[in-house]
Amino acid sequence: MLDLPGHPVIDKTALVGGCLRLPVRIDAQRLAAEVAVLPATLWGSTGGRVGVHRNAEALFLRGYAPAQGALPIEDREPLAMLPYAREIIEQLIPAPPQRCLLARLPGGVSIDPHIDRAPYFAKTLRLHFPIESHEQVHMIAGELTYLMRPGEVWVLNNSAPHAVWNADPDRSRTHMICDFLPTPALLALMTSGERDLGQHNAAVDRHFATHATG
Repeated sequence: MLDLPGHPVIDKTALVGGCLRLPVRIDAQRLAAEVAVLPATLWGSTGGRVGVHRNAEALFLRGYAPAQGALPIEDREPLAMLPYAREIIEQLIPAPPQRCLLARLPGGVSIDPHIDRAPYFAKTLRLHFPIESHEQVHMIAGELTYLMRPGEVWVLNNSAPHAVWNADPDRSRTHMICDFLPTPALLALMTSGERDLGQHNAAVDRHFATHATG
């Protein structure tokens, strides 16, 4: 599904800015333990994602990659193997879940700056649940860099330029990334969130300036 008819466009610049950290936490070790025992055969592809996302492995838990067409947003088989992931997206976050995936970014790899432009993205809120990460993973939103730690829950403005750089060549980064329809309860959580956590990072700016030109 590339659009959500009947749902309004969200002003993410006003609601989110670049990134905001919600006042909730997950048990990242518990979720990582579930992900660790998924069959290896489920990994090894982009999950149908294209463009800048081809540098990351992806495993969809709900829905399909937009590039695969107007397919229904429904539970996928791997979600049945991840009961804690289901608890997070269906109970912890007070909003209807839409697409949800696991994204693994290998060490030393970047996802270049981009905007998620389909109408679907303009009507949903994108949440990041870091599962495995480290201090050298840089999430870029707008002109600022954010550090997302395992256990935290973040809202990302994916309707504005964003990117990520895993600067450690030896360690991967795994996030659960889920879209939700806005509800009064989720918007109230966002009102209590922390917005001023981004920083200017000259090394990150240089990396993407060099990366973009060759």
